[in-house]
Amino acid sequence: MLIRLVSSLFLASLVLIGSYSLAQDDFLSQGLAAQKAGKHQEAADLLGKYLEKEPKSIEARRVRAQALTALEKGDAALEEVNRGLSYHPKDTSLLLAKGGVLAGMGRREEAIKVYSQVLQKDPENVEALKERGEQQSHEGRLEEALKDLDQAARLAPKDPWVFNKRGMVYFVQGNLDKAVADFTEAIRVKPDGVHAYFFRGSIYQHHLNQPQKAAADYRIACKEGHPLACRELEKMGLGQ
Repeated sequence: MLIRLVSSLFLASLVLIGSYSLAQDDFLSQGLAAQKAGKHQEAADLLGKYLEKEPKSIEARRVRAQALTALEKGDAALEEVNRGLSYHPKDTSLLLAKGGVLAGMGRREEAIKVYSQVLQKDPENVEALKERGEQQSHEGRLEEALKDLDQAARLAPKDPWVFNKRGMVYFVQGNLDKAVADFTEAIRVKPDGVHAYFFRGSIYQHHLNQPQKAAADYRIACKEGHPLACRELEKMGLGQ
């Protein structure tokens, strides 16, 4: 009789543990799905519940920080990634997330330091090179930015954002031919990349006096949902 009672209690405990585990997994999976669907507050709430019991989860920390950033809660997002880094101080994904949060808050020099920390450990980390390059360009260090983005282009020639970011640096430098070439390369790599069409169209329209090429780029970007491209077409009297 005693053996049966102990066995029953043991089985019941296994069921409870299994149910708890499933509930936790649901918080994580539902939170990730909510963030992917753009439901940022729901994602932050669900992932917060998951982290109450699983505080060392890298993925939950990182994605919750993304959700909080989207909600314009930069301080909370920064606190989230710092908590994750307290458990995993060398985790690259959390460091990249921290850099992104700092950049979004306008704390560019701090972001550059974080990206540099990643690159000290992994000199060929393309995301760190891209993001550090962009932040350096915002700080006016264009040559340093180009060094990072040139390296990123060598390592990831099929990443359109490498060329979008480098194209913007060339534009700020006043090197319009190279800027157009980079936006053209971004389009070649990703033909539905609306940002490259808009950037290139803006150079054609406002700097190279080529309105027909500008209109062609704006039409593609507008069709794909870029509101500023639609506005430029209206200014040109072309509608959509």
